[in-house]
Amino acid sequence: MKNEFIIPFLISFFSISQIFSQNRILTLDDAINIALENNREIRLAKMNVEKAGAAVDEAFGYALPSLDLNGTFTHFLRKPKMPFPDFEALLKNATYSILFDENVIPRDNNKFVPVETKLQSFAQSNNYEAQLLLTQTLFSSTVFRGIGASRIYYNLSKAELNNTISKTVLSVQTTFYGVLLAKQVSEITNASFLNAQDNLRNVKALFNQGLVSEFDMLQAEVQVENIRPMVLQMENTLKTAKDGLKVLLGIPQEEEIDISGEFVYEQETLAEEYDLISEALQSNFGLKSLDLKKQVDEAFIQIDVSEYWPNIAAFGSYSYAGSSDKWNFQNYSSLTVGLSFSINLWKGNRTKNRVEQSTITYKQTEEQINLYKAFLATQVRSKYSELKRVQSLIDAQNKNVKVAERAYEIAKVRYKEGTGSQLEIQNADIALKQARTNYIQSIHSYLVTKFEMEQLLGRTNHEYLLKYESE
Repeated sequence: MKNEFIIPFLISFFSISQIFSQNRILTLDDAINIALENNREIRLAKMNVEKAGAAVDEAFGYALPSLDLNGTFTHFLRKPKMPFPDFEALLKNATYSILFDENVIPRDNNKFVPVETKLQSFAQSNNYEAQLLLTQTLFSSTVFRGIGASRIYYNLSKAELNNTISKTVLSVQTTFYGVLLAKQVSEITNASFLNAQDNLRNVKALFNQGLVSEFDMLQAEVQVENIRPMVLQMENTLKTAKDGLKVLLGIPQEEEIDISGEFVYEQETLAEEYDLISEALQSNFGLKSLDLKKQVDEAFIQIDVSEYWPNIAAFGSYSYAGSSDKWNFQNYSSLTVGLSFSINLWKGNRTKNRVEQSTITYKQTEEQINLYKAFLATQVRSKYSELKRVQSLIDAQNKNVKVAERAYEIAKVRYKEGTGSQLEIQNADIALKQARTNYIQSIHSYLVTKFEMEQLLGRTNHEYLLKYESE
């Protein structure tokens, strides 16, 4: 009875363990989407877009009204004093002057006292004021130019994000097909190893029957052992390639992955070289970013120039205040409206020098654009020539594989019939392995060059670009 329960449990346990131990299979599209979600450079570029969006809102805020509430309370520990005529002497002299003029008492000029100044205080110990100030900019070239500059900077941030996405997609494509190449070459090496082992078994059988010499058997054994290190080397190469892909995708190194894909070559008719260069100069993401940077630099020139223009603003102020010595405040309020006008007449040529610096930055960006255009044209020509070269090789390489396979089969038959040698089989196996490797490498070179050309032309799949548009 116990076995009836234990056996099904063990079967279920090992089945579940096998499921969890299986490799994670990734297609090229899967790998690209994972990289777009995990890539740190894309995250930083996305943050820059969000930051630029906040800068646009901030720039608009400078054109909106500003409402400030200010409040103060002061208590004098020692009241301020200022020199002022002696009010007591003034009052005394004025009183005697009236009495003398009205003949109330006889005039006596000795009654007048000299009027001198003395330190007096007119402040009360406790004072408070609350003010509500409303300000509205009516004209400020700096504010208006800043709004336009912030919008251009926002577009520049989005262009940089698209450029980063495009580069990431190209990196994933290149790395993914690098893993696929290592996998294919590993399979070719394994196939060669299996051929050598199969050949060794056949030679041993013939040796046991006395049909071949011990030398032939030793040669077959040496061939097997010569290929074995290559098998291990290719396995390590494949593992290293997978580890590199994990780093690019942001996948933990301890997670086991495998890829699903194949080298598919389709004969394509390439456009004219001039048309491809024109497309690159129009659609390349890096060039678009530089063009927008140039617009930003131009906007900053206008912002610096705007300091020559005046600023005009309307304002309204309501204040409520009070003062007292014994905390029995006397309160009062005031309401004012008005216009303010300000213009700088001279700042020690600081504005002039800032404009000059901004202009130089603008010219530097122009030079960068011209340099990048020349670089793009050179790259497109190089990739175009490489595609043409590989296209002419692939068909020949495919035919060469078929010839090498036929030659290997003939070498085996000749050896079995006694008209061939182990050297012929070894040479045929080496030629077959090299032909298959050359064919796969040619297709790999074509696909990678094609991906690089598409990135130069700005042909990155829009689904990847729109992935961040909706966020």
